[in-house]
Amino acid sequence: MAQKKCVPYGSDVSAGTYKCADCGHKYSNQSKTSLPPCPKYKVSPHTKNCWDILSGQGDDPSDPYPSR
Repeated sequence: MAQKKCVPYGSDVSAGTYKCADCGHKYSNQSKTSLPPCPKYKVSPHTKNCWDILSGQGDDPSDPYPSR
């Protein structure tokens, strides 16, 4: 399965480090959980609403939003 370039908020992901595609805020996830929205989304406009994968596997194959 190809890795998504930009993983939407709420996606199930593997452990790794992610960067907000809108503002660059970094987020490290140490376990499989749903990615939260960027904590800075209320401070500045966020139009992509997703995270870029810096390390780790990114989107989990059992992602509930496989087409996003």
